[in-house]
Amino acid sequence: MNQPFQDSDTPKKLSNDDLAINRTELAKYRSHAAADRTLMAWIRTSLSLIGFGFGIPTITTAIEKIDTASHINPIRFSAIVGLCFIGTGMFGMALGLIEHRKILKKIENDHYTYENSQSAEIVAVALLVIGLLSFIGVLIKSLNF
Repeated sequence: MNQPFQDSDTPKKLSNDDLAINRTELAKYRSHAAADRTLMAWIRTSLSLIGFGFGIPTITTAIEKIDTASHINPIRFSAIVGLCFIGTGMFGMALGLIEHRKILKKIENDHYTYENSQSAEIVAVALLVIGLLSFIGVLIKSLNF
């Protein structure tokens, strides 16, 4: 029952088990913070896509006032492209939220296993398709087919 005198400035010596528990909890905290940063990146990307979706019709309306001799209705085309961007942004936001919740549940589990996610690749392919269709539409308009 004799305990050595311990000054209030002297830190308490932790056992190996306590150190392991602290390291595990800190690792969970870092993983949680990384998941939050990833979600914020999803949100920024999705909001940018939604913003592009709203901006494209405005730009095309201005272009239409300059050039009216075209076979493609630029307002309709820009509305379709804009809606595609908005839809992709909303889809990306949903994927980001779902992925974030799954990661947080895994972090809380004591037996965490890493699994690769294809959410970013899905959004990238959707954007590639939208970009390709937009490129073809602009090409057709510029060549006056």
